[in-house]
Amino acid sequence: MADMRPPIAPNGLDHAVVYRREDEFCSWPFTSGFWENGEGTLIANFTTRNVVYDSGDAIRHDVLGQNSTNPRTVTVRSYDRGLTWDGDDPQYNMMSGPGAGGNGQSREEMAEEFDEPVDYSDPNVLVSSGVMGGFATGRTQATAQLSRDGGRTWSRAIKVPLDHLPATTGIQSTLVRPDGRLLMFLFSVEKDNSNRRPLVYGSSQDGRSFHFMNYIVPEADPFGNADGNYDDPSVAFVGHRWFYPRGYMLPDGKIICVMRCQRDPTGVMWAEIYRSEDEGRSWYFLSRVNDFGAPASLVVMPDGRVVAIYGYRLMPSGIRARVSEDGGETWGRELIVRDDGGSWDLGYPNAWHVGGSEVGTLYYFNSKHDPVQAAGGVRHVQRSIFSID
Repeated sequence: MADMRPPIAPNGLDHAVVYRREDEFCSWPFTSGFWENGEGTLIANFTTRNVVYDSGDAIRHDVLGQNSTNPRTVTVRSYDRGLTWDGDDPQYNMMSGPGAGGNGQSREEMAEEFDEPVDYSDPNVLVSSGVMGGFATGRTQATAQLSRDGGRTWSRAIKVPLDHLPATTGIQSTLVRPDGRLLMFLFSVEKDNSNRRPLVYGSSQDGRSFHFMNYIVPEADPFGNADGNYDDPSVAFVGHRWFYPRGYMLPDGKIICVMRCQRDPTGVMWAEIYRSEDEGRSWYFLSRVNDFGAPASLVVMPDGRVVAIYGYRLMPSGIRARVSEDGGETWGRELIVRDDGGSWDLGYPNAWHVGGSEVGTLYYFNSKHDPVQAAGGVRHVQRSIFSID
């Protein structure tokens, strides 16, 4: 049974600014990269670009690239389980920026495998699963980059073979199975930019390349939950039934995958869970996490509980969470981590286990209390820590 009690605030809430610049638009940590290396260092990426906060129209997502300068990737690190971050002195363009193809390589110049075998069970081997040719269109192709030293240095990018798919997009979603095979969670996109469909790639025996394993969801939604009239060119955002897949290994060996579903990304979207009981070879629908809010980042706690943290874009907007005690089959009472957002333009969290019953999350945010308002406050990056007990 679903927990139908009204939402409440969790215990031990603590918020802090990670990175803020008054002339920058910071965004999208979920798709930019998040890792923990063998030393326990947390590494988080997000994107930023210079803007002028004089108009909400100037920072709309569909026109942002035309009204901003100097786009780049920011990398911040935490050495104390996310309590503090080095946002005052971050690293810029650690991997040459999202979609760059890896240090300026053209698609034709890029290899389809790494130079040497890779041991993904090494906790200091980190993988960046990105994309070139744009983002989530019929022209994109997933890429991969590799760090063998805990994120200090990165290889040149390789292109992930399409394996006869029309187009693929990587969103920094991977997991390593106990047998050492890395699973990469991508989504395909049709040539007309429609029908995003989550899928799984697996690493080769020597770890140097990746290939298609299976789709996670059906070819089409029989309920048509994202169907609608999106033909009006003034409508900037459209519906997508499933995308942004991210997989997690449970203590019992099952794998769950959370994905984003939307009719309108300014609020009407939610998170769903699919499960595999055969190491990622086949999948079935397990549960819907929430009424509204996506994408969701999960934390598998040491005691087996699963925490889902997500941006909530309906007003009052903010960050919310739910906890599952049965591996994602059912979800408990909604937790309001914060509800002081200035607009829908926030979220995209990454989450981690802090210690004990505490979890942390890093996300982009804008506040209704910000003295600067342009369809919401200055877009910046914050973190929150709270207890699920």
